[in-house]
Order: sequence, then C-alpha cells, then structure tokens
Amino acid sequence: MQDQRTTVDGLVIGGGIAGLQAALDLADQGLTVLIVETEPSIGGKMIALSKVFPTLDCSSCICTPRMAATAHHDNITIMTYAEVEQIQRSDGGFTASVLKKPRYVKEDACTGCRLCEYACTVELPHEFEGNLGMRKAIYVPFSNAIPQVALLDVDNCIFCGRCEKVCPTKAVNFLQEPERITVEAGAIILATGFQLTPIDAKAQYGRGRLRNVLDALQVERLLAPHGPYGRVLRPSDGKVPDSVAYVQCAGSRDQSLGVPYCSRVCCMYAIKQAMLLAGTLPLVDITIYYMDIRAFGKGFEQFYQNAKAMGIEFVKAKVAKITEDQEQNPIVRIEVMDEDGRVDERRHDMVVLSLGMLPADKRDGIVPVRAAEDGFVHCPQPKLAPCRTEQEGVFVAGTAAGPKDIPDSIVEAGAAAVEASVYLRQSGWGGRKTGGTADSQACVAIAAGPGGVATR
Repeated sequence: MQDQRTTVDGLVIGGGIAGLQAALDLADQGLTVLIVETEPSIGGKMIALSKVFPTLDCSSCICTPRMAATAHHDNITIMTYAEVEQIQRSDGGFTASVLKKPRYVKEDACTGCRLCEYACTVELPHEFEGNLGMRKAIYVPFSNAIPQVALLDVDNCIFCGRCEKVCPTKAVNFLQEPERITVEAGAIILATGFQLTPIDAKAQYGRGRLRNVLDALQVERLLAPHGPYGRVLRPSDGKVPDSVAYVQCAGSRDQSLGVPYCSRVCCMYAIKQAMLLAGTLPLVDITIYYMDIRAFGKGFEQFYQNAKAMGIEFVKAKVAKITEDQEQNPIVRIEVMDEDGRVDERRHDMVVLSLGMLPADKRDGIVPVRAAEDGFVHCPQPKLAPCRTEQEGVFVAGTAAGPKDIPDSIVEAGAAAVEASVYLRQSGWGGRKTGGTADSQACVAIAAGPGGVATR
C-alpha cells in the first residue's frame, strides 16, 4: 500500500452540493481545499434528481456547473472513491488518514472514452439508477460524472481482458492497490450528507420485496430524461402506470423505525414528483396518503395548492399495510383519518414510499465530533451558529447536521466556509503551510457582522 502526504487549508468531507459549495467559497478566498468523496464521482444525491421544488428547475443544470467549477478550480483538489479513516488534532490543525480505494483504472491515463465499457460483457444492476437500469463490470458512474474515469467492479469482473485490450491509453490495471494519504489541514468541514431510510425497514410495507413499491430516489431516476428506461414504466412488467400512490411518513415520524423526527422534505418531494408524473402521464391518477402536509418554506404552500388544482388527490390517512395481487399490483390498506375512521383498501399500479433522511456517516470516532440523539452532527447553537460543532476548527454543512432542503444546504455551506476561513485566519493557518494566497482582510470582511465586527 502506497503512502502519501499532502497539506491543505481546508478538508471538506463529502462531495455533494453542500461540500461543493463550501469548497468553492473557501477556494475563492485563496485557500487550498481537498474534497474527499466516498463515491466514484462528486455530485452527491442532487445530481441524481430530475428537478427541484418548488421552482421545478432542472437539478443537473444547478449541480453540474458547480461540479465543473470545483473540478477546474486551481485551489481545489478532488479525491473520489476514498474514505476518511481517522482524524486527530496535531500542530494547531488536524491530521487525517484517507484511504483511496483502487479503481483498477489509472486516473491520469483514462480519457473517459468508455471503450472498455462497450467491450465488457458482464451486466449488473446500476446503483446510480436505483438498481432499475444496468451497467457493465467496468463503467463510468454516469454520463456527467466528475471525474470521467472508469471504475472496475473487481468483485463481479470475470477477468476476460476485453477492457484491457481495447483501452487506447492502457489505463486498465488489474493489480492496482489502495493508497493511504495523510492529510494535514487547518480546518474541517463535514458535508457527509444523508441516506434514505432503508426501503426494507418496515415489514408492513413489504420489506422491499414488492417490485412495484419504489423509493423516491428510484422515481427521480424514472422521471429523469436520461433515466434507466427513458420514460416512466413500472419495474415488474414495463407497463405505463395508470394509478400511482405516495405513502407519506414511510420512513419518518415512526418510533418503530427509530426515526421519530420529521425529515422536512418528504411532503414537498412527493408533491413535486406527483406534478411531474401528471405532466409526463396526463391520464395517470395520483393519490398522496398523508398524516400532515408540512409546506414550511417560501412558495411551498402555493406549490401544494397548485398540485391540488392539477387534480392530484390528497387523502388524509394512515397506511397500515401494503400487499400485492397476482399481477403484482400493490394493494394499500388505509385508515382514513375522518370522523368515521373507516378502513379501506385501494389498488394501484405503483406505490412510492416517501422515505426519510438518516445521517449518511455513522462511523463513530473517526471525526472528533459528537452526534445528537437523532444521529446527525450535534451543533451546540443551532440557531445562532448552525455550522459550528463542539470542536474548534470543525464545521458542518448541509444534511450532515440534520434534514433540510437544497437551498438551506447551500446557504449553510457558505456559512460553514465563512466560519472556517475566519478560524484559519485567527489560528494563523491560512496559507501558512500550503503556500496559499488567502487574503485575511477579505476573510474578515466576508465574516463581519453588523458594524464590521467579525462574528467569531
């Protein structure tokens, strides 16, 4: 295993939209930044979405420019397919041990031509497509991935050598080994993001075995123009669905799952998807089973009212159970929350579970911060300083600190970058070891509160 060392001003853990924004804001101040991302590409969850609420803007049109700006910034280094194993304080900063997993493809030689992918004969479920589409054993993660470098799934490779033979730059290397990089940094920003509540967590909803019961991220891929099918089809038989139901609070506000909190975005992403489905399939019947609609943000209530005006049916009910008939049509058993409290069963072609948000990084002891009761990063002053953790020099951004939508994640990422830049200036780190060109006065001006007094 190869060992390397590098020194940067800021270490950003996570390459989703919050991590990218924080890195860009730090780098624009002349500070050097390293982004460590566990996936083979930056972009996080956002790059897999079709559109965003409530504006229905193209998600890729917002995320891709930030991905490109990050990749081309002189002060930013991106390390994908890597994991932070341990972080310790040292010499006024932090020392992080990063394990870069082997792609079995030389990153500096790969051109992203995909000839290896076309030559491969092994087909596997594609994780980026929610396992609805297929990929090869060697593949570029998705069309606008950054970096555009292939990845070899060595666990499923048959080692036929086809990819190695067709590669014009001889980039395929079956003997590639992991690398361990020691990173010295003056400040750390945690942007580790979220994961959905597992679709198989609730026995009453089929334990993930019902083929036409999907999670929200799978439906995002169905709605995307470059999705697995190119159109909206249900997975079991390729039928265009005539009836689609959404089950709200399927992975939140549920003590039996250990997720008692509201995930904030589930109501709005369900309404967004329902509106997009109604536009894509004009004849489809869409029902949303809900306990409460929480439209808390700017323009959200009007977005909800627009969905009702489009004919989307909202039924205030608790979903007790989901089964299926012989044709794999989901049957939803509900208790309607009205005066009678009647129990009813409805058949649909497809059901979408509005799963909640869980912290993506649960590895205790790796990052020197404490988790709150819900598992997200604990912030001592969530209203006054939502980006500060209990540890000096460690900041948090986006859904690593708790459930939130994309605009809030971006705003908090900018705040975390400001907090980090001020901390670096005050600690004397900024540019001290990295040779950066950080302008201390600019950092102070950005972070200054009313009357020009720095907030930290």
